[in-house]
Amino acid sequence: MSRLIDLSHTIEDGLITYKGLPAPVICDYLSREASKKIYAEGTTFQIGLIEMCSNTGTYLDSPFHRYENGKDISELNLESMASLVAVKVIVPENITAINEEYFRDINVLGKAVLVQTGWSRHWNTGQYYEGHPYLTEDAARFLKNNGAKLVGIDTYNIDDVSGKERPVHSVLLGSDILIVEHMCNLEAVPSSGFKFYAVPVKVKGFGTFPVRAFAEIAT
Repeated sequence: MSRLIDLSHTIEDGLITYKGLPAPVICDYLSREASKKIYAEGTTFQIGLIEMCSNTGTYLDSPFHRYENGKDISELNLESMASLVAVKVIVPENITAINEEYFRDINVLGKAVLVQTGWSRHWNTGQYYEGHPYLTEDAARFLKNNGAKLVGIDTYNIDDVSGKERPVHSVLLGSDILIVEHMCNLEAVPSSGFKFYAVPVKVKGFGTFPVRAFAEIAT
């Protein structure tokens, strides 16, 4: 037996995930009322329509997001996104720059490493976009050199966005280490002894796409 814990934000019409990117437009393509004209009496359907930037909600970055010749979402194998042995790292809420010292005592080889900062408490507020915690380049290199398979975080961006460089994306995605950003509910997950899933729709030509991220904990 196992217990599943949802680690994803809900995507809604008008949601701003990343400042400057468009919010999703979610509506009916075919409403239940309109479908009454098509089907037998008492039989109705709804078909939804969504216009959405790929960087919406809780999403996964593939190498193609950063590198032209990297794997896109459709080229990722399921083993890289599903049933991953995982560990969680808790970072104090007063820390902004998360360096390698927070990972030194953890075996990250072949694992999904989830970083809990508590920043998700600001989700869908103006505070969420300003002054978020992020990984430093030395932390990214440590995770790369020690064999991490995926890195997730519950903040606005895994990188510092105050400048134009994105060293954490560059280091991790350059080594086929996937990234999941804008996670939530990590406080409900133990530090170890669980598996992690973050599987997007199989879309060609996209480097990023929303996921239903969740943890599986044996009971």
